Amino acid sequence: MMTLIFATNNQHKVDEVKTVLPLHFDILTLKEAGIDIDIPEPHDTLEENAKEKAITIYHVANTACFSEDTGLEVFSLDGEPGVHSARYAGEEKSFAKNIDKLLDNLKDKEDRTAQFRAVICLIIEGNIDFFEGICKGRIIAEKRGTAGFGYDPVFIPDGAGKTFAEMDTEEKNIYSHRRKAVDKLVKFLNQSGQKE
Repeated sequence: MMTLIFATNNQHKVDEVKTVLPLHFDILTLKEAGIDIDIPEPHDTLEENAKEKAITIYHVANTACFSEDTGLEVFSLDGEPGVHSARYAGEEKSFAKNIDKLLDNLKDKEDRTAQFRAVICLIIEGNIDFFEGICKGRIIAEKRGTAGFGYDPVFIPDGAGKTFAEMDTEEKNIYSHRRKAVDKLVKFLNQSGQKE
């Protein structure tokens, strides 16, 4: 059994990651690890923000940990909201306000293609590695569904007929950017002999 601290305060992300990790990995939330800090995300890329979060927790806990940063990148908006996805409409991180702003900015756009991009940063014994997962899709004009979080009610992944918010976790994981990044993380850990 390998224990990893997941450097996030977002319980939705923790729940999603736990559903796709093999049983020989034990994930601790910051709360379970006794760490109560709000980690800054000051950078202009998902990679740098993920690294900032992982390094912060690694220095506090001095144990193996990983972080994850995700952005929704809308092509007709030059990649917005991107790295600012969580705070697109303000510092309060309101899912509803973020979606409202996105839909307002897209109302005159014909191209509604987008992608979710997740970046995981892993630190073990001071070594830093990154893993990326991408899910391509499009933004619809009105919210549909009540599951998930963030922009899930307005994002339909390529190959699907419904939004992430209309899917259960198992179905979402078929397409999920986060699942793809976690799969790469697990493959790396298994190949490097870290599974015990």
